[in-house]
Amino acid sequence: MTTYIYGLAAMLLLAFATWIGSVVRKDVSIVDSIWSLMFLVGAAVYASAAPEYGLRTQVILALLLLWALRLALYLTWRNWGEPEDRRYQAIRARYQPHFALKSLVIIFVFQAMLAWIISLPLWPALTHGNSFNVLDGIAIVLWSGGMLFETIGDWQLARFKADPANKGKVMDRGLWRYTRHPNYFGECLIWWGFFLFALGSGAWWSVLSPLLMTWLLLKFSGVVMLEQTISERRPAYREYIARTNAFVPGKPRAVAPAMKVEGRAP
Repeated sequence: MTTYIYGLAAMLLLAFATWIGSVVRKDVSIVDSIWSLMFLVGAAVYASAAPEYGLRTQVILALLLLWALRLALYLTWRNWGEPEDRRYQAIRARYQPHFALKSLVIIFVFQAMLAWIISLPLWPALTHGNSFNVLDGIAIVLWSGGMLFETIGDWQLARFKADPANKGKVMDRGLWRYTRHPNYFGECLIWWGFFLFALGSGAWWSVLSPLLMTWLLLKFSGVVMLEQTISERRPAYREYIARTNAFVPGKPRAVAPAMKVEGRAP
């Protein structure tokens, strides 16, 4: 348990350093780029307590490193030169005055605590010197599927947005034809994969992590928050919602003609 607490301390230190940067830049959006790196510093602490630094530990760390660096680099690239994300602008307005000070707790400490809880499977998975087992194989397959969904989804959306002809249009191609949030679905698979590594170490109780991540993506900071105002800003998105699954990929549904007329982009 001491190792797990030390992991939290490492995450809080990174969050504090990032908060200082956000005060200087007057932009708390930078926390998005640091989010995945919180797991990385926590995992480094957990792995330091492993009885042996075997192949299984190395594989789990390598998978986490690939996920964390890809997400951090992608979000940094996507947000570079952009104003503060509208979600954080709304939070900034809500918590005035002295938002800069308040943001340390409501943004940075909060996200570090969430990352710590979600990192729960990494603790037993990295500190138990098990040999590879069947669950580990399934975990790697699940992680790989999630990584592909998340990476391809982000790449397809970036290409779509880079084309000026698509301004004001709804992205409904590639993976986005089958789910409105392929990147979130991929993220969910990745954390269920990490849970299977922990389950292979006997830590069934770490199921709290993927359950929390799934809830966050579906009901808190993911689908619900992103789609809260998007239909008002882009009416065509209503038709997209009507015919496309929110999360789990599936065959597009038929849409009534009236909905097509109503949802036509201006």
